[in-house]
Amino acid sequence: MRTPATQFLSALQSHLSVSPNNHTPTTMKLLYPTSLALDISSIEGFPTLTLHPYDVKTPIPEDLIDAEILITWTNSASNLKDAAGRMKNLRWIQSLAAGPNDVINAGFDTSRIAVTTGSGLHDRTVAEHALGLLLNACRRFYEMRDYQLQGKWPGHLGGPQPDRPAGSFTTLRDARVLIWGFGNIAKSLAPHLVALGSTVRGVARRQGVRDGIEVYGEDKLPELLPQTDALVMILPGDPSTKHALNAARLALMPKHAWIVNVGRGTSVDEDALFNALTEGTIGGAALDVFEVEPLPRESKLWKAPNCIVSPHAAGGRPQGSEALIVDNLRRFLAGQQLRNAI
Repeated sequence: MRTPATQFLSALQSHLSVSPNNHTPTTMKLLYPTSLALDISSIEGFPTLTLHPYDVKTPIPEDLIDAEILITWTNSASNLKDAAGRMKNLRWIQSLAAGPNDVINAGFDTSRIAVTTGSGLHDRTVAEHALGLLLNACRRFYEMRDYQLQGKWPGHLGGPQPDRPAGSFTTLRDARVLIWGFGNIAKSLAPHLVALGSTVRGVARRQGVRDGIEVYGEDKLPELLPQTDALVMILPGDPSTKHALNAARLALMPKHAWIVNVGRGTSVDEDALFNALTEGTIGGAALDVFEVEPLPRESKLWKAPNCIVSPHAAGGRPQGSEALIVDNLRRFLAGQQLRNAI
């Protein structure tokens, strides 16, 4: 029995087969989005490929509907759903997003269409944003801003302060930071935290040492959470991570501990988090992602105590997109394993 992978390679080889009439490979179309500034000249040069721009917010034009390759970035749900229904020749989708959720939800047949993600393109920007949220939390910049808007001097936040008081999160020096979802973004973030003096540990599905950081399995969370000053969540959005941070796990954390979420909003039980914030059983939360985005006006998180709302701003700037596209194009045309395949 042929697997989906062998079926895909067979279809690919059929597309690339030499024509019996002119002895030249069949030309394929690649559609690239106009929603970011790609250096198209660095992608050109494949003799069997033509490149075509498209609008990610409108239906694919009829003259492009026969394309075999689709690059996606910030596509609307309607655009992707339309493409899934009409693009019958599609063989490969290269998403520039870190995860494939929008593509999968659109209804593409992944048994015949290869889907690859932009994993790695957002590592530095998301790591930088996570670091900024951590510094905001421990140095209480958000509270200073609130006082500034009231024209008040927050004297309790300035002047002489105790140095690294026990049972508090006021500095990254000697802070115990736990990164849950220890992948490429965590590998970019961890060295900055270590340089600032934090003790960094990780949690992932597989334990081990990664880039010098001890990474534990999720079964160790009951031991690790009570020893955590700041929990950074970088979990993907799939059914296995739904409400991974729930009321029971929040109850394990120290009263001063902060949660920073730059992964997916579905990984946090927002009702449980709101209760923990209002009851003062955790120190605070800095959230860049939410279960529903934009965050609804009626959400209780807007005015929850010590809650920083960031508008899904950690990523949004894929870096090195062209290099990933070209590498995967070469692999695709050669019938080889694609990078970041789901």
